[in-house]
Amino acid sequence: AAPAELPRDTGNLSLAHNRIASLPPGYLACYAELRVLDLRNNSLAELPAGLLAAAPRLAQLDLSYNNFSHVRADAFGGARALLRLDLSHNAGLRGVHPHAFRGLAQLRHLDLSHGALGALSLEAVEALPGLVTLRLGGNPWVCGCTMEPFLKWLRSRVQRCSSDSPVAECRAPPEVAGAPLASLTDESFKACHVTLTLDDYLFIAFVGFVVSIASVATNFLLGITANCCHRWSKASEDEEI
Repeated sequence: AAPAELPRDTGNLSLAHNRIASLPPGYLACYAELRVLDLRNNSLAELPAGLLAAAPRLAQLDLSYNNFSHVRADAFGGARALLRLDLSHNAGLRGVHPHAFRGLAQLRHLDLSHGALGALSLEAVEALPGLVTLRLGGNPWVCGCTMEPFLKWLRSRVQRCSSDSPVAECRAPPEVAGAPLASLTDESFKACHVTLTLDDYLFIAFVGFVVSIASVATNFLLGITANCCHRWSKASEDEEI
């Protein structure tokens, strides 16, 4: 459990390796000077709403090696001075809400490596204009059409910020499995932007018409066959009588 009382001028608080499963919502209310909070290697699945609002000077938050499965909207609300956020090695981390990092305009370093993330929305990272370092490796990224906006953003940022995208790889779909995230180009998503021509629509309409006619004909033949069988069966019964 987290210690109940600490000096009010605490600036660096380490609660690592304590098997902490939850924190009281107002736990940081008396520690306005807090700048570093180390919660790594515990059993946390989420942070109480408003927890960080009481620590307006918090600059570093380490939540690595915990039990996060999702990062909810405004999960770090109030931590406007946050510069470094570590969510790495949350093995069950599968989702990040598009508004998870809202309000963290000062954030410079974000670590999402070694989780279970398959996708990340563009909206989530667009909330971080000051981002300098982004770690993504060790996740089973599904580099399909829904990931295209984020990957375009990532390519544009590689030259301006440090990223492990050259070693962060796609797990799926099969045609890009094993490819580094940063290596995917517009050509990789060409299939996501296929547009149908008039000829395509006419062909689809024709196929639909043919299928409909075939269905009607099949039902008609089945009806005739069933009727013949019924008559034959009735005739056989009459002969036996």
